Amino acid sequence: MDRRTSIKWVLAASAAWPLSGKHAARADPAPTGRGYGTDPNLLAVYHPGELWPLTFTAPQRRLAGILADIIIPADEHSPSASSVGVVEFIDEWVSAPYPASQRDRPIVLGGFTWLNEEAARRCGKGFSDLAATEQNGICDDICEESRSRWRDAARFFALYRDLTAGGFYSSPVGRKDLGYMGNVPLASFDGPPPELLKKLNLP
Repeated sequence: MDRRTSIKWVLAASAAWPLSGKHAARADPAPTGRGYGTDPNLLAVYHPGELWPLTFTAPQRRLAGILADIIIPADEHSPSASSVGVVEFIDEWVSAPYPASQRDRPIVLGGFTWLNEEAARRCGKGFSDLAATEQNGICDDICEESRSRWRDAARFFALYRDLTAGGFYSSPVGRKDLGYMGNVPLASFDGPPPELLKKLNLP
């Protein structure tokens, strides 16, 4: 099974546990914003950072893109995660002033810190400056919590994998990759196919 197929199988959200220890403590404080407020104007075009300040620095955006592309690389069917806006999606997510986003923010930022520190320990440079084989080696060591020495880092990777998959497969390219047939206007609707009704034992 290739990496993209395996990602499709892990789209179900996994439980995310906060990072503990020094990495959690060093993460930036949670953002403050206007709160939930009123419903957005669904006809308006909102640009990144317009609703609340974004979080990622330029080096963090670079790392975020590299990591997203390790999780969902380009293949013969569709482009990589970073090329369809997954980095922007994750930056918006961890920047939002809502409980789930504020819970995930220190996990993501702490995970970035851990990746850079582990890359420096192993290779003497930051994660983004490593060769692809070195980056993959670190990710392979934290991609499965049950066998990883670094449990907090593995929990970060699980969360980041979920966010990457959520951002990619909710994009037009990702929906096409899944074969999703929704959001298409129909001139008429004749009801469910008879074979489906029969299978469900419905009249």
